[in-house]
Amino acid sequence: MTHHGQELRSTITPDGTLRVHLEPVTHPDPGPGQLLVRIEAAPINPSDLGLLFGPADMDSLAAGGTPDAPVLTATVPPAAMPAMKARIGQSLPVGNEGAGTVIAAGPDLSHLVGKRVAMIGGAMYADLRLIGLEACIVLPDGATAEQGASLFVNPLTALGFVETMRAEGHSAIVHAPAASNLGQMLVRICKDDGIGLVNIVRSQDQVRLLRDLGAVHVVDSSSDSFRADLEQAIEVTGATLAFDAIGGGEMTSTILNAMEAVAARKMDSYDRYGSDVMKQVYVYGALDTGPTVLRRGFGFSWRIGGWLLFHMLRRTDTAITQRMRERVAAEMTTTFASHYSERLTLREALSPDAARAYVRKATGAKYLITGPRP
Repeated sequence: MTHHGQELRSTITPDGTLRVHLEPVTHPDPGPGQLLVRIEAAPINPSDLGLLFGPADMDSLAAGGTPDAPVLTATVPPAAMPAMKARIGQSLPVGNEGAGTVIAAGPDLSHLVGKRVAMIGGAMYADLRLIGLEACIVLPDGATAEQGASLFVNPLTALGFVETMRAEGHSAIVHAPAASNLGQMLVRICKDDGIGLVNIVRSQDQVRLLRDLGAVHVVDSSSDSFRADLEQAIEVTGATLAFDAIGGGEMTSTILNAMEAVAARKMDSYDRYGSDVMKQVYVYGALDTGPTVLRRGFGFSWRIGGWLLFHMLRRTDTAITQRMRERVAAEMTTTFASHYSERLTLREALSPDAARAYVRKATGAKYLITGPRP
């Protein structure tokens, strides 16, 4: 028996047109170890947007197709096309994670039919997903798809920061920007685990938001006293590790310089090479797609690098990753609860106005793709 559905796909054509559309797909019956899931909720994460729209000029976004088969198109600037060479002409499925109800299962998993599961593995902006059980978390009875939709990317990233801190011998973390769903999860984790955390936010409203969650060290980058406040929070916590989702601009540099300023105060004598305290910043996002600017006032004991959840999980011992997943499942409605500002069906997500809104990646504006409205 075959099962028919639709997937949201992103394609770049040789002439530099990005096309986002719904494509019919057919799934076979599940085999051993497999589930066929009716997808009911899937979040739009920043990591999804990179594949969905890539380097397209969003000002050129235009609607096409029909009401039943809407299409979005946009122009990819010529300067960006060489980097897209490997994906030209490929119809790529989108959506890293989601949740839904098992409607069919392999012979060894028939007891899961009717259960809800959270999933990771791509192609989640769709009606149906055929997936292995190892990529799923079986949700407790009564849990909704919305509660399970975001149980992988943000929760495991937040836990991954903590595991990276421990593995590399640091004792506290700086996070920017910190008021996102992920940032709020990290606040709760660090509070529960007794880990020092410096939260960098962009407004006083966000300061209040995180303080209400129990955050102790919250600094506002829009404040005139930002740099002094950041140094003070780093001195109190002893943070020498940071995770920066902004990427472009000077935030990484600002954090390194603040760490060095704190370390220099503890030096017994002047050293033209700076302190010997190792300072590490990982860039894990690209909220600002411009160049990363480093103003070199932080000595010679420093590192910057990229951090990606999927790479971290592949390098981490399976016992640790299993422990992380178990914690997410146990705390899905508390520590790892996500909150959504807007909900869209697959077709509604292909509206130019909706696309421009969710591509902005505004703090506090998290979008969820759901099944068809009743």
